[in-house]
Amino acid sequence: MSFAPEVSPRVRAALEAGRPVVALESTIISHGLPRPRNLEAARSFEELLTDAGVTPATIAVIDGVPTIGMLDSDLERIALDESVVKVSTRDLGMAMAGKRTAGTTVAATSVLAAQAGIRVFATGGLGGVHRGYAETLDESADLTVLSRTRVTVVSAGVKSILDIPATLERLETLGVAVAGYRTNRFPAFYLSDSGVGLEWRLDTPEEIASVMAARDAVGEESALLIGNPLPPDRQLDPVLHDRVLGEALEDAAAKGIRGHAVTPFLLDYMQRATGGASVAVNLDVARGNIALAGRIATAWASTSRL
Repeated sequence: MSFAPEVSPRVRAALEAGRPVVALESTIISHGLPRPRNLEAARSFEELLTDAGVTPATIAVIDGVPTIGMLDSDLERIALDESVVKVSTRDLGMAMAGKRTAGTTVAATSVLAAQAGIRVFATGGLGGVHRGYAETLDESADLTVLSRTRVTVVSAGVKSILDIPATLERLETLGVAVAGYRTNRFPAFYLSDSGVGLEWRLDTPEEIASVMAARDAVGEESALLIGNPLPPDRQLDPVLHDRVLGEALEDAAAKGIRGHAVTPFLLDYMQRATGGASVAVNLDVARGNIALAGRIATAWASTSRL
């Protein structure tokens, strides 16, 4: 039995020709957006890249096969089949051996993208250190995976439901480089500014590609994280955000929700309590990151040909 990832002919041809390719994760499709809006979003994400001359490589596990670049029928299945599970790197082998169909997290997508030779990956928000870490020791596998995966990740920082200062400290300890795109402030997914400053700022896709090349030259194998904030006028209203998040955290504590169940609970609470406004912001975040990732991949393809 072969467990090798399957790279679509379109993605393989683009990689072999040195054309720009951007990896996209699939948990935003399977678990991050309401049905059937998620399928429309998945298609729009790929079209955004295709229209910019970039090859999209949405990554998922289909019937046990890690698939890099999906058919539209695969996108439909990931979006609409309620039996689709969510897998991080620790779960990949079990999903593969069990012939399951799964959306891949940031961690799993990063690993599979790197194996295929894809250098740029767009997501919404990174996982991180959870609030109350001292009691729970709850930290996303995204962080440790990025410490050993050579990929440039474009995200709107980390979700504001997490402990953002602690997450940045962990990224520093793990050797993951972090820079803001046209900002010296780290974004917080729904919010443009987490309140935490950054040491490094990069203002163009070409600068980011240059940093990628420099890191390659010294043999750096960890990720480069680009924090790409929403414009302030597109963020979730900060007052509404803080009120709803506080209520959600109190409700989770009262119900004894812990560990991996906390994040989906909080995100669902945010969606309901904001009347769907958080979903609209989520889509804006994803599209902004995908557009920037496409420009970075294009700059990287030009750099690599020099």
